[in-house]
Amino acid sequence: MIRVEFFLREDHLVGVSVRGHAGYASYGNDVVCASVTSAVELVANGITEILKIPAMIGVFENEVRIDLPESGGKDAEPFLQALRLHLALLQQDYSENLQLTDTEV
Repeated sequence: MIRVEFFLREDHLVGVSVRGHAGYASYGNDVVCASVTSAVELVANGITEILKIPAMIGVFENEVRIDLPESGGKDAEPFLQALRLHLALLQQDYSENLQLTDTEV
């Protein structure tokens, strides 16, 4: 299962962590993993390359994390809101493969 944790501070999205594997299909054929990966890459690139906001992007063995900077992060929040909406809609069809949570930080 892919676990997506959105981080909120005072009702504003300030980061996201994406961990795990969907397990919907075999590696290389998993449409859920491909959808999530593509969406996360789009958001990370949109924030850092289009908006030029120096977000912290961490790519680890089993996790991708995006943390917005305290200054200028509000300009990037719509990207995280769009990611949350996109993944929530995907979760409706693949609830056994994708879990979303919110954590106040």
